Amino acid sequence: MAMPSSTAGRKTRMRKAQRLLAENEPGPVIVTRPDGASPFFLTCDHAGRRIPSVLGDLGVSEKERQRHIAWDIGSAAVAHHLSALLDACLVEQVYSRLVIDCNRDPSVPSSIPVLSECTTIPGNVGLSEFERARRVREIFEPYQARTRAELDRRQSAGRETILVAIHSFTPIFEGDQRPWHVGVLYHRDERLAHALMDLFQREGNLIIGDNEPYQVSDEMDYGIPVHGEKRGLVHVELELRQDLIANDEGQRAWAERLARLLPQARARL
Repeated sequence: MAMPSSTAGRKTRMRKAQRLLAENEPGPVIVTRPDGASPFFLTCDHAGRRIPSVLGDLGVSEKERQRHIAWDIGSAAVAHHLSALLDACLVEQVYSRLVIDCNRDPSVPSSIPVLSECTTIPGNVGLSEFERARRVREIFEPYQARTRAELDRRQSAGRETILVAIHSFTPIFEGDQRPWHVGVLYHRDERLAHALMDLFQREGNLIIGDNEPYQVSDEMDYGIPVHGEKRGLVHVELELRQDLIANDEGQRAWAERLARLLPQARARL
């Protein structure tokens, strides 16, 4: 029996009211050059700082939302330039990590932070299971699903795939100066990371972080352990210091450097 139109309409309105993303808001994932010829496959987990309108500003000022706590400053621009130079597929996530961090398993507390560095995130305090679940369902899961789908498609076509995750880090953290120009991160598979670190050293003017300022782990990361290690893909995670990629000149310079060195590192494997 067909549902009465009034009941169906009411249920439709309820579903819309319960959604995190409004109909006029963008989806969480953008894919650039899905059919790019390069073996390199780029991801950018923290590309944007959007917050769904239903969440307001999460109780965080605009000045704070411009900081690293909300996104990886400069990473998306570098990734786009690199994608163009290599003709590489790029998958990026456009909502702020303050809404949900797409490089964390949703089961860990830092997935939806109530405190980021020294900043409290009032809109994340005391979330219900429903509120947490819809952030997972509408942002985290679509981003990971599209990443999986693109990797599956390449695998089905018999294409070589090398995963490169693009991130950025602050030059100062909790008062401590960070000297590295670039951090090269890895966990169980160090092949590409070590080849790339050697090439960075040969540049002669770079301070390279060997698993600095962060280390990849199953607890604190998602992209490399799940999309890289579990698939057996050659991979590396790159952290670029934000003051070096704060403008277009720096973003292009680092993209050009990576476009030159990544193929050389691949050739060494």
